[in-house]
Amino acid sequence: MGDVLGRKQRIKNDDWIQALAKIEKLVQKKELDRLAEKTVKEIRKKTRGKKAAYAWSGGKDSLVLGELCRQAGISPCVLVICNLEYPAFIEWVNAHKPPELSIINTGQDIKWLAAHPQMLFPQNSKYASMWFQIVQHRGQSKYYKENHLDMLLLGRRRADGNYVGRGDNVYTNKQGVTRYSPLSEWTHEQMLAYIHYHNLEMPPIYSWKNGYLCGTHPWPARQWTGSVENAWAEIYEIDSQVVHQAAGHIQSAQDFLNKLK
Repeated sequence: MGDVLGRKQRIKNDDWIQALAKIEKLVQKKELDRLAEKTVKEIRKKTRGKKAAYAWSGGKDSLVLGELCRQAGISPCVLVICNLEYPAFIEWVNAHKPPELSIINTGQDIKWLAAHPQMLFPQNSKYASMWFQIVQHRGQSKYYKENHLDMLLLGRRRADGNYVGRGDNVYTNKQGVTRYSPLSEWTHEQMLAYIHYHNLEMPPIYSWKNGYLCGTHPWPARQWTGSVENAWAEIYEIDSQVVHQAAGHIQSAQDFLNKLK
């Protein structure tokens, strides 16, 4: 297998697109099949005798995770959203969601965003990670406890710089939620190869500007924009209605629209 993509934070969006275009040269299907089979066996072993589910975000990693979990006999899954998602993403979810998906909405809306301006287009990792804490982590914890789970499987990988636990890729947080990351050692190329060879359809986010860098996320959590004005311009290109609706509550959105006149 050939690795051309390094740490996610250093990869340009075009690098992802180019890697996917030549993925058959980078990852052979036979080698990928062996890796997938090994991962499925590990999932079965780690979850044996446990009530388990997986986190599904619709993003590329979770699409692969979902396929492998179902092969390992794990079907229940959870998607956590808020009221600030891209409408096109929600449409895609409704058309492609796994059969046993539960959706939890943590409730953040445009009025909440106006009251928490620091959360708009985070320019540093502190506020970017806060989005995961207040939406994904909170919703996953709620799902975990309500369904009396023993383990929640995630699509986290070390190549993304994510924490996956020590040694066995399992850890339990202070809230008592045990998370397991079976894809922790998968490379970016292997993820793309699985999606390619198995013809998995990805959400529209990956065709938008910096889609591979941003991934699935509420629109105010959009990163890598350089400025607030650039962020509004990118979102306007994706869905102008989002900007028009935001302008009624957020001055910078109104300022952007005024410059278009």
